[in-house]
Amino acid sequence: MKIPIILSLFINVLIAEPIVYRVPIQGTIDLGLPPFIERTIAAAEEEEAVAIIFDIDTFGGRVDAATQIKDAILGSKVLTVAFINRRAISAGALISLSCEKIYMTGGGTIGAATAVDMQGKKASEKVISYMREEMASTAEKRGRNTTIATGMVDEELSFTHLVISGDSVEVTDLEGRKEGKLITLTTEKALKYKIADGEGETFEEVLSALGIANATIRSAKENWSENFVRFLTNPVVASLLTTFGFLGILFELQSPGWGIPGTFGAVCLALSLGASYIVRLATMTDLLIVFVGVLLLLVEVFLIPGFGLAGLSGIGIILWGLYELLLPDVPVGQEIHSMVLTGFTIGIIGGIIGFILMFKLMTKTEFWQKLTSPNVQEKEKGYSSSIGLEDLTGEEGVTDTDLRPSGWVNVGDQRIFVVTEGSYINKNEKVKILSVDGNRVVVRKINQK
Repeated sequence: MKIPIILSLFINVLIAEPIVYRVPIQGTIDLGLPPFIERTIAAAEEEEAVAIIFDIDTFGGRVDAATQIKDAILGSKVLTVAFINRRAISAGALISLSCEKIYMTGGGTIGAATAVDMQGKKASEKVISYMREEMASTAEKRGRNTTIATGMVDEELSFTHLVISGDSVEVTDLEGRKEGKLITLTTEKALKYKIADGEGETFEEVLSALGIANATIRSAKENWSENFVRFLTNPVVASLLTTFGFLGILFELQSPGWGIPGTFGAVCLALSLGASYIVRLATMTDLLIVFVGVLLLLVEVFLIPGFGLAGLSGIGIILWGLYELLLPDVPVGQEIHSMVLTGFTIGIIGGIIGFILMFKLMTKTEFWQKLTSPNVQEKEKGYSSSIGLEDLTGEEGVTDTDLRPSGWVNVGDQRIFVVTEGSYINKNEKVKILSVDGNRVVVRKINQK
């Protein structure tokens, strides 16, 4: 009885339709795309798919994101195919070259991979050199012409002949062969110079060309977590998160115990740093910079009275570290620096304004009053809020601890817990009691106008 069962399973394996993954790479290439590509490649390998076909139509995007995608494709155990469905420009060209096969629609284009800023100006030589070698090494890995690949990046290169399939061919129809011109290939020229492997107008035609027309198609889509990471790594959002986190922690350090501001700040920082780690923006150097800044702030708060050089240095170093967290660990052009700087500035200003408004609104709520004064009883229930300090209104005392903004004050032979109007007062300063409301004693520094 066992033999027919084994034979049946063997026949099912033989007649099973092959599986092909279809992965869209369209629009701007950003840092949310690499995790999606890596997950899809892993799923295709696990399911033993016969091919992954990337449906590409893009003008490019971030070099660091494209480099991560290229690395994932080069490491794939499944056949990778680029279907250039109209265009693969800039970073899209790098991704296409990393695939084992390239098919293009009629009238498609691939190339123009030099790095430029938002004004269209050429990036620095450091960035150009990095991108040039990335293109060359990728083309070499896939057996494609490296001269054409580097000519897509650097217009200072020129040539008259190319080695195609072992033969030296004179080139007269490529504008990019001349110095001062970048190479962008049409479908016809990409086929002629062996950059592309075939032409196909539809996805089905590409399947037929690969000999897998009967394949079962798995259309890959980004999940909610990948979309969420893409949202969190937006420069403005990332800057807002780090600003709220920084201000929340800073405010919590000035208050006794641990409460809502510290928790809120910790969550914001965890979201920001977690997303940066996932998309490989956060490096150990960046995290070390932030850690040094936080350390200086802690020294200022707990060891040095007042607020001086250590505190200011800590804030400056933290801001520097947070800015570096938004930048990749590979050379990028001015476009990315400008984008990050703009987002970081908006995030800092918006975060400060938002935090102030949120704090003012929160302090007026009944929830906040209960949270900050949980033991106050209502008069209607027969309780008295007086603890016998009303006669101290107008009296003077000396701070026994730093008031940040709460702490202890000695008034005569009494030691009472007080709060300021919002400002910080150092230890051993003279203060005046402005008002007493139940167990809430408000003071002001005597020399304060």
